[in-house]
Amino acid sequence: MLEADKVFAGSIPENYDRHMVPLIFEPYAADMARRAAALSPHSVLEIAAGTGVATRALAPKLPRDARYVVSDLNQAMLDYAASRQPADDRLEWRQADALALPFEDDTFDVVFCQFGAMFFPDRVAGYREARRVLKPGGRFLFSVWDRIEENIFADDVTKALARMFPADPPRFLARTPHGYHDTAQIRRDVEAAGFSRIVIETRTEQSRAPSARVPAVAYCQGTLIRNEIEARAGNLEAATDSAEAAIAGRHGHGAVAAKIQAHVIAAAA
Repeated sequence: MLEADKVFAGSIPENYDRHMVPLIFEPYAADMARRAAALSPHSVLEIAAGTGVATRALAPKLPRDARYVVSDLNQAMLDYAASRQPADDRLEWRQADALALPFEDDTFDVVFCQFGAMFFPDRVAGYREARRVLKPGGRFLFSVWDRIEENIFADDVTKALARMFPADPPRFLARTPHGYHDTAQIRRDVEAAGFSRIVIETRTEQSRAPSARVPAVAYCQGTLIRNEIEARAGNLEAATDSAEAAIAGRHGHGAVAAKIQAHVIAAAA
């Protein structure tokens, strides 16, 4: 992963939440919230919360006396998440590095991370930190995207941009969000961090939008692929138009739908 793959700034958080969240994140956030709430936790840490889609799904399911710490490395994303969340005195917002969590050992019943582990510079170190702050017997839940070929709109956009920039194709989506998909490697990493009772489930959902324009804008303007387009002196609107044409050519000019797929991992401390 490149250092630039961590820089969510400017209008990216707002576009990410407005477009990417309903397109691909909401069904997995609902599933993650259901899994976490079923454990009846009284202390929860969310790592790499992004713009808070999973936070919004889980908070209403927790007991009134629960403590819920919501963290992210990127302050801009965390600020945006807090602005979207109804007032709730159970929630604490903390800027935090997943590889050096600012919490005592044995603090939380559940630690979870929706689609953030792909951004960890050292995943085993990040998982060790999750285990450190979990109480004995606590549960670690996280999700990662499957390979890009199983996530159709992302693949469509990546291929369209490769045609637009053939000498230096933008590869953020394949490199980072979809770059950590080998379940055998994931299991080895989680085991190396000291977890047991590891379960990996592959979940397929549908990504739906009212037009091809929506996923084109979502990926080109609401993810860090925007930075790659602009770094190549590319016209952002032209790149978005190219992605839209590719999606419409494959999926039609009206409402569009395509497969998305991810791995959901549960492990015990």
